[in-house]
Amino acid sequence: MSMNQTSTQNVSEIELDRIKYRRAQGLKSVAISIASTLVLVGAIAAFLLTSPGWKQVQESFFSPEYFIKSFPAVLNGLWVNVQVLFFALIGVAILGTLLAVVRISKTPVLFPLRVLSQFYTTVMRGIPMLVVLYVIGFGIPGLGIFGRIPATTLGTIAVILSYSAYVAEVLRAGFQDVHPSQRASARSLGLTAGQTIRMIIIPQALRKVAPALMNDFISMQKDVGLISVLGAVDAVRAAQIDVAQSYNFTPYIVTSVLFILMSVPFILLNDWYAERLRKRELNGGVV
Repeated sequence: MSMNQTSTQNVSEIELDRIKYRRAQGLKSVAISIASTLVLVGAIAAFLLTSPGWKQVQESFFSPEYFIKSFPAVLNGLWVNVQVLFFALIGVAILGTLLAVVRISKTPVLFPLRVLSQFYTTVMRGIPMLVVLYVIGFGIPGLGIFGRIPATTLGTIAVILSYSAYVAEVLRAGFQDVHPSQRASARSLGLTAGQTIRMIIIPQALRKVAPALMNDFISMQKDVGLISVLGAVDAVRAAQIDVAQSYNFTPYIVTSVLFILMSVPFILLNDWYAERLRKRELNGGVV
């Protein structure tokens, strides 16, 4: 047997030992994780079950009877939330992008718009979402100009106005994070300023800020439930109606479960994409 063959065989054996060790460590980590999870779940269950008022809390919040009874009405109300979320997402994408583009523009003629957009994003990010809903939901009808406006429409406008400020700042950070050489190269190829932003800057920026945008979208999914304060019969309002009739809080748990089921796919997608970007950055790939 030659020296090269002996060297290859030794390396292969060492590598096999390393694989076995890593596999054993992985199984050990999984076993420890399962055991610690079971201990934690058991401790929480023991704490709840031994609490003096657990039986009353269980009947008030986790009643199977009221869960089944209130589920259809809450599910119908969730469809209203989905509709508001759909149109709000389109509005936020358009208004947020326009605000971000204006903020990064250098054209002197857009100076008043830059100041106005900066003022808008600063103020709107400081106002609680509930206050925006009250101002839009009761202020606009109070003007008596537009006639009767559905509560869902007013709620959609409030969500757009509030979240466009957050999305605009995220997009602006992404636009500014694109290396200036990209803009210079595009202009040297004959692209106009608008074409450079649309074809070069925006696609690269979106890849960088996609996880942050997804987090804003997940937050917006939850906040559309606040439109119930305007009288819209969404999932939250449907649960409130059932609670007022039965004096049982289980419908709120139904609403929470439905919102969680609606959010989980996007949360998992966000985690997957963020991890994918992290690996590409560590490997020196194009982000």
